[in-house]
Amino acid sequence: MGTIIKRLNITSGSWRTRHSALHLAVTAAQKCLQGAEQDPNDVDLLVNAGIYRERNLGEPALAALIQEDIGANVEDPHAGAHGTFSFDIANGTCGVLTALQVVDGFLRSHTVDCALIVASDVDPGHGMSEHFPFAPVGAALLCGRTGDGDGLGQFHWANLPDDGENFRATIGLGDARNVLRFNGSVKKEQQFATAAAEAAYGCLAKSALGLDEVDAIVAAPALAGYRTELATQLGVPVERITIAADEKIHTASLVAALDRCTGRFPAGAQVLLIVAGAGITAGAALYRQPLESSRQELNGLSAHQASGVLPFRPHSLCPHDRSTS
Repeated sequence: MGTIIKRLNITSGSWRTRHSALHLAVTAAQKCLQGAEQDPNDVDLLVNAGIYRERNLGEPALAALIQEDIGANVEDPHAGAHGTFSFDIANGTCGVLTALQVVDGFLRSHTVDCALIVASDVDPGHGMSEHFPFAPVGAALLCGRTGDGDGLGQFHWANLPDDGENFRATIGLGDARNVLRFNGSVKKEQQFATAAAEAAYGCLAKSALGLDEVDAIVAAPALAGYRTELATQLGVPVERITIAADEKIHTASLVAALDRCTGRFPAGAQVLLIVAGAGITAGAALYRQPLESSRQELNGLSAHQASGVLPFRPHSLCPHDRSTS
């Protein structure tokens, strides 16, 4: 039994929505559910992994607002009735993988049947940040459960504490308002890669697999230097590692990288997911492509067009990989 990704969606901000993390997350969630022909009321669990939002608001939990706007059981559940549990997770670029691990626990325990992960980041608004480095992008992952060994497998996390030396975001008072500021080091990408490689090797050891048995590597953040250094530390060609096309995507980066691989690998393919971010925190997980997507392809529909189960083809370059190396 495992957790499978049934569908994913990436949404970019327009000039009207570039300052609304809520709007981006809601739009991505709605398109993801519509594409999977899933009723919002079927969502048992909604997890928001986004970090930066309008006006630097910390409360209420953005997940609760997203739940209300997509119409997922917005009324208080009655006795014996179905409800939706929603909450935020704050773990930067690693947030989506953290959410996947949390969702996996709920699904494996049969506590829920359907889970939705969302992430989005925006510049909080005029005068509320200094040199905001991230693109306004939203993402959504719809997850379900399979009865066999497909889907998510082992997770492994690594920490290399650096007291925020390599990347730090802080909010402090400036001009009578809260201002978001960023600091980073030139060694950030190298340090992220070191932690990411440790997490990857730990995940493979838990799974009793070697890198030669992995069909694809999907990584975040989408930094070219990080990708190159990670390839060096893993001892693989850089072309084997897929990252998002836009290096400015933050919490949605892993989903954007997965989106570039949609339709490229068959059932049974082993995909290694690797993330790294501030802390330094890094994580890795294995994902085995479900059989169901291949059945749909044999019937003349890609998995992305049908149920949305994420399909893969082993050892193939994802679109545009040559341009990002």
